[in-house]
Amino acid sequence: MAEGAATFQVAAEAYDRHAGRYGPELAPALIAAAGVTPGMRALDVGCGPGALTRELVGLLGASSVVAIDPSPPFVEAIRTRLPGVDVSLGRGEALPYEDATFDAALAQLALNFMSDPPAGVREMRRVVRPGGVVAVAVWDYVGEMTLLRAFWDTVTATDPAGSALDEGASMPYCTPETLGELFADVRPVVVSAGYDGFEDLWAPLAAGVGPAGAYVIALPADRRAAFKAAFRDRLGVADEPFRLTARAWIGVERT
Repeated sequence: MAEGAATFQVAAEAYDRHAGRYGPELAPALIAAAGVTPGMRALDVGCGPGALTRELVGLLGASSVVAIDPSPPFVEAIRTRLPGVDVSLGRGEALPYEDATFDAALAQLALNFMSDPPAGVREMRRVVRPGGVVAVAVWDYVGEMTLLRAFWDTVTATDPAGSALDEGASMPYCTPETLGELFADVRPVVVSAGYDGFEDLWAPLAAGVGPAGAYVIALPADRRAAFKAAFRDRLGVADEPFRLTARAWIGVERT
């Protein structure tokens, strides 16, 4: 498991309030890019608490969807939220399925948290039948994932030593050039998520969700308060509801 993956051993509800907010828009975009259609059997690799899994179930039916994730809380969430889905605890780099088992293997926001992303893509290819599809979505951490770009830019401005943790630098596949090393077909998608106010955005970070949340909870209380204020100022949001956009890169390969 990649180092950042440990930061997702959290309650499903906490993740839902973080990157999970973007799932209802990102999942249909990934499914459409992959060309998944009724009658197919699909695997959700690194399923998290189920944003993509839910969309696949709506399209294909629970009996045609299989999911896997290394986080026990997320696996339990799938079992509760989506009964009928075959969900397992495991890693994308070592999928416990026979060759040519699925028509499609998809990974939404999971690739960069694998300990060996190229091995994960090879495993996804292995379990997809000839004529099927492998597709992944990754955040544009470098540029237009507004929430996380603003977060790490605030870190750089307030704690230069912490800038080494910037996901724009630490995530190996977050640009069309790098993702293009694994997929010939790379395309952008822009999605959005709504927040009730800044405290709604801050809550999952204060709970330690994701690499950004891990950074927040490691700060002493006084520095955390100062960082929170600086981050809020950089986002330019207040207590009123607002929306943020986020760009992802989608890589697609027909097998």
